Amino acid sequence: MRNMLTKKKVHKIAFLNPGGRSSSYQDLSKTLTAKEPPLWALLFAALTRNLGADAKVIDSNILNIDEKEVTKRVIDYSPDLVCIPVYGHNPSASTQTMPALRKLVTELHKQMVTEILVIGTHPAALPERTLREEKVKYVCTGEGFVTLKDFIQQDNLSDVRGLAFLENEKFLKTMPAPLLENLDEEIPSPAWDLVPISEYRCHNWHAFGESERSPYVSMLTTLGCPYQCSFCNIQAPFREGEALAKNDNNSYRYWSPKVIGDQLEELNTKYGVRHIKFMDEMFVLNKTHVLGICDEIIKRKLDLNIWAYSRVDTLSDEVAKKMSEAGIRWVCLGIETVNEDIAQGINKKTSNEKVFRAINILKENNINIIGNFIFGLPDDDEEKLQNVLKLSKELELEYVNFYCTMALPGSALYSEDIKREENWNEYSQLGFETKPMNTKYLKAEEILKFRDQAFNDYFGDEKYLNFIENKFGKKDREDIEEMLKIPLKRKNI
Repeated sequence: MRNMLTKKKVHKIAFLNPGGRSSSYQDLSKTLTAKEPPLWALLFAALTRNLGADAKVIDSNILNIDEKEVTKRVIDYSPDLVCIPVYGHNPSASTQTMPALRKLVTELHKQMVTEILVIGTHPAALPERTLREEKVKYVCTGEGFVTLKDFIQQDNLSDVRGLAFLENEKFLKTMPAPLLENLDEEIPSPAWDLVPISEYRCHNWHAFGESERSPYVSMLTTLGCPYQCSFCNIQAPFREGEALAKNDNNSYRYWSPKVIGDQLEELNTKYGVRHIKFMDEMFVLNKTHVLGICDEIIKRKLDLNIWAYSRVDTLSDEVAKKMSEAGIRWVCLGIETVNEDIAQGINKKTSNEKVFRAINILKENNINIIGNFIFGLPDDDEEKLQNVLKLSKELELEYVNFYCTMALPGSALYSEDIKREENWNEYSQLGFETKPMNTKYLKAEEILKFRDQAFNDYFGDEKYLNFIENKFGKKDREDIEEMLKIPLKRKNI
């Protein structure tokens, strides 16, 4: 880049969680959904402090404060840079956070706070659009770690890799940033001390059979994903870094089992945390990594209640047995669909045989199962939706998540989808304005209506309720029955 644009020295960074829980989850947010710590903000804050700068995290969700109070706290702190991570607690949650971000940055601008950097899946997918639509000065085009390091260490914007900004309304991008490689050394632990860990709580089902839901944390043991499912946008922040990588374009990286063991021991002994979510999209992928973490937990005699994600084709009896011994009590399987022709169409290279095998392995090792299912994939019709619901009930899982297909920014489906004028609130699965993608045979309204009816059908089924009561107790059955009394209001039904 020809222009050597100087920038302000960065000694203090305020990391903000923009909030939006009540909008995303409606009344479910009051008692049922998790209160998640802002993990990405804590990772970035830890990296910042390791580089000798100061960091503050303001989580509006857990503090229950609005954008005016967040802005007041930012001004009181007087940072050189405001950084807002919009990763969300899974890839699909980034876009739905954008309306809350807009409210927050609008208020920051009113108070003349303008040095704002946005990092996350959605802005990485749509950097120019984010700059032109939101009142932010900078957008990160990659995962964020190297960009943040450069922001602290470099004097000129042109030397900050993975950065996009507007200069006289012209869209400019710097050189791509490589992926952060040495995770153990660069970020040995999130900055847990910057948030009130005791206030966070796990999902209602995560605590089935437990007396308390707090304290709770979510954490990562890996970064990235080696798969390319067309409905998923997880690759958006990693693509630029992958192009520079030397390991076959693979963004998948690991913290060592020992470092993860150290994190878990600190959380358990210092903060009293038992309920933990491994946020990794593919925790059960590398056998050596998974067994190593389990051995660390067992060796340290930690009493934990962990849930983790897995594909259906990466589980083995050996791994599941060790996971069970270590306290990984819940595994979320990305089943998505039982229609194998649909699965192939979205580049989901699995089969029903592998689904049944994975479920049997987990049941034999006394690990509870959450099944993730998606309604409204591109070739879905009414019959195929019914197939998914029917099999989901026959599998006798402890819990399910029913999603509608969204053409998420950064996914292959987004570029294929003929979009209306976009309202980012429509990407919130449980929000009022939710509007999924049309299929070849069904309209968005039909898919959303089916999803909500399927949810009530599944959780209101007497056989399922008896199963939960017999396994976990009457209290947890009643918890589900109370959940069904909380209606989701939908604009598009």
